[in-house]
Amino acid sequence: MPITVSVKTIARVELVDVTYLVQQEVEKAGVKDGLCVVYVPHTTSGITINEGADPAVCSDIIKKLKQLVPPHDGYRHMEGNSDSHIKASIMGSSVTVLVEGGRLVLGTWQKIFYCEFDGPRSRKVFVKMVNC
Repeated sequence: MPITVSVKTIARVELVDVTYLVQQEVEKAGVKDGLCVVYVPHTTSGITINEGADPAVCSDIIKKLKQLVPPHDGYRHMEGNSDSHIKASIMGSSVTVLVEGGRLVLGTWQKIFYCEFDGPRSRKVFVKMVNC
């Protein structure tokens, strides 16, 4: 069974750093060496790994996604959130991170971001560890 981590978003579109929450679950599970899969079970949100040191990076990603996939562009989906579905598809629904010595193996500036495209909402992120 995966572990469920709750994320509450405050804007329609935002990237939320969940690295600390995922690391906590790795520690609770006692995984020393293995893999950690982080999965988002929602069709209007995603997950990604990118730079977490400069918040301008997240702002730039959001700005570019809005340019590439504008909110209202004659979409046929009746709910009015087609842009959210497309952005979620671009970002993807899961990432896999190595675990060594009980720690997530991320680059110096890397963080794990939950990507909200249809908020604000209360969401779930699933975390599953595999010992190796």
